[in-house]
Amino acid sequence: MDDKVAIIMGSVSDKDTMKKSAEVLDELGISYEMKVLSAHRSPDLLFEYVTQIEEKGFKVIIAGAGGAAHLAGVIAAKTLLPVIGVPIETKALGGLDSLLSMVQMPGGIPVATVGIGNAKNAGLMAAHILAIENSKIRERLKDYRKAMVHEIKDIKIQ
Repeated sequence: MDDKVAIIMGSVSDKDTMKKSAEVLDELGISYEMKVLSAHRSPDLLFEYVTQIEEKGFKVIIAGAGGAAHLAGVIAAKTLLPVIGVPIETKALGGLDSLLSMVQMPGGIPVATVGIGNAKNAGLMAAHILAIENSKIRERLKDYRKAMVHEIKDIKIQ
């Protein structure tokens, strides 16, 4: 079965941030599905989706939300799949509210959380989790890192 990642965002306005997860997954050849499902505005739809997610072959979930940012925690409470939270930058508090909502999950319901707006790292973390059992993804990650080294080596400062 193909390893897949679910990318869920609380609002369509989060798409510009969350597409960075999709871009890195595309680069690494990892299948994904993107959905807008709100923990507050559409909880029944969210629960329905999450309760069926494992049988659809998904292995990791990336959840991005701003403000109160309960999405990642609500998802984590409904599945045993790893959940990576992406705090979305907000106008009111610059994303600090989102970050604190995710990292302050109560003991027993973990959410791995990346930096504010850092959906790229969420995509990479999802790939690292999949690479534990998928040697093809592991090799692609090695190549990805080699490419980063070459980018740094090729920088010419005058």
